[in-house]
Amino acid sequence: MEVLFCWTLLLSLLCGICRSRASHKPSCGYPPSQWCRSLEIAIECEVQKQCLELNSTKPNSDVPALEVTLYYESLCPGCRAFLTEQLFPTWTMLKDIMKVHLVPYGNAEERQNSVICQHGENECLGNMLESCIIHAVDHVAFQIIYCMESSSDVLKAAQLCLQLYAPSVRWETISSCATGAVGRSLMHKNAVKTRFLEPAHTHVPWVTFNGEYRDDWEDGAMSSLFSLVCSLYKGAQPPACTGVQKKLDRSFCLPHDK
Repeated sequence: MEVLFCWTLLLSLLCGICRSRASHKPSCGYPPSQWCRSLEIAIECEVQKQCLELNSTKPNSDVPALEVTLYYESLCPGCRAFLTEQLFPTWTMLKDIMKVHLVPYGNAEERQNSVICQHGENECLGNMLESCIIHAVDHVAFQIIYCMESSSDVLKAAQLCLQLYAPSVRWETISSCATGAVGRSLMHKNAVKTRFLEPAHTHVPWVTFNGEYRDDWEDGAMSSLFSLVCSLYKGAQPPACTGVQKKLDRSFCLPHDK
């Protein structure tokens, strides 16, 4: 019921935005996922009122967001399933109370001037591409990586997913990063983060909450990450967690009479 209510609320708000956009036909150079990212974008896309309504459902609390960090590999089947079926849907519904960090490295091993990945060279390239995407377009990196990981071919989908969510970023910027010194530096940082986990990781996906790992938290994350995030967050619970409906003062833009 909680998940159904949240999706209903989100879709209702987005539909309101879309109806407004369809009637006014404004000039807007941003994809829908970014319409409410800033006041300037909302004004350009003429969706200020809808964004205010969307923001009114956010928790009004000074409690910091729950930090959820996923240590994973780009081609690991279990990692892909967790990211696409648990982590991304939960973040979509609870992004106001949780912050996601992605560390693509997993069970790889650093060697002299190279990295050996569990699922071969393609996984190393996937890890590198996703690290460069996080570095270059942090505000939509999760959406791009979800797009890649939910595709049948992670590597082939990368360029199209980047174009979909960050059309202003040239693919050459990402590809040159992945094959150059910047990418190697980013991968080394991921290796260090993974190597110094406490306790040491024994498998991937490996998930920490506010930098901590517990076996019971992992069990909860694998079965229902949504419920676990709601229970671990110490601030005021959003409507998605409580199931309490919040009535909004909303208006609609109807089609012109023919």
